[in-house]
Amino acid sequence: MKTLIKRISIATLALTLLVGFSSCEATQNANNKQKGAVIGAAGGAVLGAILGNNIGKGGNGELGAVIGGVVGGGAGVLIGNKMDKQAQKIEEELPGAEVIRVDDGIVITFDENSGVYFDTAKYNINAASQANLDKLTNILREYPDTNVLVVGHTDSVGQDASNMLLSERRANAVTNYFTATKGLSASRFTTNWYGEQTPVADNSTPEGRAKNRRVNIAIVPNEKMKKEAEKEAGGN
Repeated sequence: MKTLIKRISIATLALTLLVGFSSCEATQNANNKQKGAVIGAAGGAVLGAILGNNIGKGGNGELGAVIGGVVGGGAGVLIGNKMDKQAQKIEEELPGAEVIRVDDGIVITFDENSGVYFDTAKYNINAASQANLDKLTNILREYPDTNVLVVGHTDSVGQDASNMLLSERRANAVTNYFTATKGLSASRFTTNWYGEQTPVADNSTPEGRAKNRRVNIAIVPNEKMKKEAEKEAGGN
């Protein structure tokens, strides 16, 4: 299993989110079932995997409010086990995508090289992308007790306003494909967009710009999964 299991921490200072990556070898090598009991209620680390090193303004709301905190204790262990299995299946079905297990969530990154991409200045879902989104749809159906975050980004080429609109349209196109086309419940989905404001690579190079033109999909446990895990853990 090649799933990237990282512990990503975010400290909140006033309204600024600062993203940090732990380099502790023991933490990086631990699986999420082991980490679920000790991470506690830190929460928010999924944001680091989505937004990279820069937090900008944009979109339609606070992602942190959607993601929520991390479940600790025995319930965290149970949730971690379920999310580990789901992440492994995603990697098996979508080998080109980057899959990161962090906290209670799964973050999938699609860019030009990973099977879900958009033509230049376009936001329609092309045929190649549909095939991979169809595979992910099947997994989301198999694991219904999760919420899904779709976040769009662009590189820095073009005007800020145009890039913000393009990232919004691309993120909405992905969400609408899951809900309107494939019939997944719209109540599971939250859509956000950041234009060029949250790069994860150097926009001065073609390779970096290709990485920044991306859509992130974060999968997090919903309240039903959390309550059932807490009930099961309390009964042991």
